[in-house]
Amino acid sequence: MKGSNSFRRMSGVLMHVSSLWGEYSEGALGKAAREWIDFLFEGGFRAWQVLPFCLPDDCNSPYKSTGAFSLNPAFIDLPTLFEQGLLTKEELDGARQASPYACEFERLNRERFDLLRRAAARLTDCKPMEQFLKAHPQTDAFCRFMALKEANGNREWGAWTTDRPDPDTLRTWQFTQYECYRQWQAIHDYASGKGISVIGDIPIYVAYDSADVWANRSLFQLDERLRPTAVAGVPPDYFCADGQLWGNPLYDWDAMKRDSYAWWRERMRFMMELFDGVRIDHFRGFESYYRIPAGETTARNGKWVKGPDMDLIRAIRPECRGKIVIAEDLGVITEEVRRLVEKSGFAGMRVLQFGFLGDENSPHLPHQYDHHCVAYTGTHDNNTLLGYVWDLDPGTRARLLEYCGFSGTDWDRAYPDILRTMFASRAGLLILPVQDLLLYGSDTRLNVPGRSHGNWSYRLVKEQLNRVNLARFRRWNSLYGRV
Repeated sequence: MKGSNSFRRMSGVLMHVSSLWGEYSEGALGKAAREWIDFLFEGGFRAWQVLPFCLPDDCNSPYKSTGAFSLNPAFIDLPTLFEQGLLTKEELDGARQASPYACEFERLNRERFDLLRRAAARLTDCKPMEQFLKAHPQTDAFCRFMALKEANGNREWGAWTTDRPDPDTLRTWQFTQYECYRQWQAIHDYASGKGISVIGDIPIYVAYDSADVWANRSLFQLDERLRPTAVAGVPPDYFCADGQLWGNPLYDWDAMKRDSYAWWRERMRFMMELFDGVRIDHFRGFESYYRIPAGETTARNGKWVKGPDMDLIRAIRPECRGKIVIAEDLGVITEEVRRLVEKSGFAGMRVLQFGFLGDENSPHLPHQYDHHCVAYTGTHDNNTLLGYVWDLDPGTRARLLEYCGFSGTDWDRAYPDILRTMFASRAGLLILPVQDLLLYGSDTRLNVPGRSHGNWSYRLVKEQLNRVNLARFRRWNSLYGRV
């Protein structure tokens, strides 16, 4: 086994906390999370991969947050607060959702913080919360940033006129971070007791209007007016003809190197405190990052600039403590990026849907996988497996079906053969999006890259899990040595 982090052969499911079932507008860290872990265990799965836990942006994306060290208050389980005496029965009933089939983001943005403000005001023993904040100064800074943002009319930090937050607002943010952390630790402990490893996700970049840039301005590429000189994104690719203009400020890697990448080391330490491993999004940005001049309206006119490479990896590797680290090495991948992934010792990603784009030697074809990789049918940015197969041209679809050993005439019955091919592959870790477990179509897709609205809202209803043939997945996990 090569690499500094290792994992035993196993399989898991990709599903964000927000997609869990429940009665309060979005998935949360309560009863449903424990039931989900039980479901994974019964199917012989040993990993649960989630998306970033940080506060999402105005488009509900967790990949452009106002705080890399934040936790999403919407994940706080309201019945647990009721059991603690922090919410009344009337308040709990008043928060019940209108529909169970999608996250009610508008309602959450309108109502949830005020509800949590009432819960925070009823907290009597603040000592554990204060200890948590003292141990997590970056999270404490995030709380102050959010309280100051509200005090300044929710304007960007560069336009603030007061540095005095409202005490109740500050206390509420501190409460949300502590309570979310506390509830997650209980869920994580439950997963550990079942032998389920939880894999988190680290967005490579943060938002400009974030606690991270506000508190660490010298670590980002800003001009004398403290505005970004260039922003992040990726060039035109399979996902988007104009590329993706993410708009995040870029790191000043020279400045970060001067204190041995302290901010990144602290970030990895925090993630490894929360999870049993992490996926680092857009890992190729450490080798070279795509720099788009500020003011551009698309990503077409950017250029690749050399990143910190192994300097950063050597700095953060001790914080990983031998846990699983997945390097998201998708997109425009050069030989230099491949060498960095190999030298880092982290596991690269392989995606079945990319294996049939025309290159017969694609590393994304299952026979090319090695043990030290993580294989996916698709990621949170892909179509579902069902939607993907339906959208293929007839020739590519025929090639896929032949590859996976399906010889029938009704290709809509081929999905067990496709999934079994993935289980049988050499990939040490196999991850299936929950939609592929259920064989759901494009209407359940979580995200369409380049589209700013209509993403991230997919939710399960618990009864839908009854259609999953758990015995078959348990058998495959046993048959192919993934238990």
